[in-house]
Formats: sequence, C-alpha cells, structure tokens
Amino acid sequence: MELRDILREVLCALADFGIDNAGFEARQILEKAGISSVKIISEPNLVVTEETAKKIRQMTEKRVSGYPLQYIIGEWEFCGLPFLVGEGVLIPRQDTETLVEIVSEYLKELPENQPKVLDLCAGSGCIGITLSKRFGAKTVLVEKSCEAYAFLEKNIALNEADSLCKAVLGDCCDDEKIPCGFDVIVSNPPYLTENDMNNLQKEVSFEPETALYGGTDGLYFYRILLKKYPEKLKKNGLFAVEIGMGEEKEVGRIFLENNLDPQFEKDYCGIVRVVYAIKS
Repeated sequence: MELRDILREVLCALADFGIDNAGFEARQILEKAGISSVKIISEPNLVVTEETAKKIRQMTEKRVSGYPLQYIIGEWEFCGLPFLVGEGVLIPRQDTETLVEIVSEYLKELPENQPKVLDLCAGSGCIGITLSKRFGAKTVLVEKSCEAYAFLEKNIALNEADSLCKAVLGDCCDDEKIPCGFDVIVSNPPYLTENDMNNLQKEVSFEPETALYGGTDGLYFYRILLKKYPEKLKKNGLFAVEIGMGEEKEVGRIFLENNLDPQFEKDYCGIVRVVYAIKS
C-alpha cells in the first residue's frame, strides 16, 4: 500500500466520524506510526509496510470510537512544552493557557529572582512546570490521583524541571503539610457540575472523573481552596483559578467571602475562564 492510499483511508474515516480537523489528526496518527510529516508531504508513493498500516488502522479505529487523540499519541503540547498524557490524567487544553498567562504577567513584575508557586490539583503538571520553566519558579505541585501523579513525575523529568519542581502526592483539601510563603497559588480544579457530567462529550468521558467533577454545582473545590489557602500566600501574592463556563459570578462571590477582590479574564473564545486576586 502506498502512503497516499493509507492517508486517504484515514482521512475518510475521520471525516465520516465528524472530526473537524481530520487532516491534522490524520497526520498525527501517521507520525505516531513512524511516518514523518516530511514524508507525508514529499513521498506520497512511499510503500507502507503491512505492519505499519495495521498500526495506523488500529489507531484510527480507536479514534473513531471517540477515544481522545491525545491519549492515542501519548503526548501533547502545552505552552510550547511537551507533556505525556494517557488514561488517568486530564488532557492539557488551550483554555488553561489563559490561566498561565495571567500568572506569567504577575511573575514578570515580581522583583524576586526565584518566586515560589503552589499548583493545586496539578494533574499532568502543565501549569506548574510551565511556570517553573519560564521564570525559574520553585514550584510545589499537589496531586491526589496516583495515576495522574505518575504522569506528573514523568513530565517533570521530561521537561528537565527536577531542580525546580517538587511533586506531592496528596489531597489538596488537606493543607496541613503545605507550607506558607508562596508568591502564587494557582489551580485548575475539577469544576464540572452534575448536569455537565451527565452530558459529557464522548471524548471527555474517557478522562478521569476525579479531574472533572466539582460537585453538584461545580463549586466544591473553590469553596475548599479559597477557605484554606489564602493564608499561605505572601502579602500581595496572587491567587488564580480556572473556572467553568458561566461560573464567574459564583466563584467571584466565594473570593469576596474570603477577603479577596476578584478580577476576571476571558479565554481565546471570549469565555470568562480565570478568576484571580491579589492578597492585600
């Protein structure tokens, strides 16, 4: 079989399944099977071995069953850095880059050479590791799930951030072992409501429920984190969280209840995605 034939086969399968960016995903699948993007473009007549074609078809079948492309590939880019992903860990999303940018703007103005950051519900580590790489921040990353924690440790190593990042296996709702004196506390906690969980897209249903479900109204973790953690911030420290669509009013109220004056930032789609405050 020639390369152009297997590429056409994958494209058609993905398009028939309704995937919008079938061309991009087809290339990702072929690259995972060992066919470089250069060959895809320049060598359409390349003969593909039966073994390689089988791998490609198996990945395509998984994808059209609704299985996330990111899990199939096993690695995904976030803010220009690579992160290993798979079943048991939340997939890094572009929405979360808005949270990183808010924190980055704050850290740019910070006079300290090595700021201290606490990343709660760290998952793959994409937030905390990115901040460490950008600013040399000493970062503590807390994750409860053993499955996600395994990815967190691997991603710290993958991004050569071992000297900056400390992974902690533990429940962020238990703050007793977490020290004080952070310049930034950041979190992308589970925030989907019970209704959201009952209407998940097929792809999202493969991701861990513990990283998605934020209680009946989606606000469980905001209530806990905003009650327990502001005292661990330095004066003029930043507290920033990602939120679900339409949650800004209620999360802002929780900030106010805990003596934090909330500010809001929209993501690339114009949805309010981040609530943040400076501790007075």
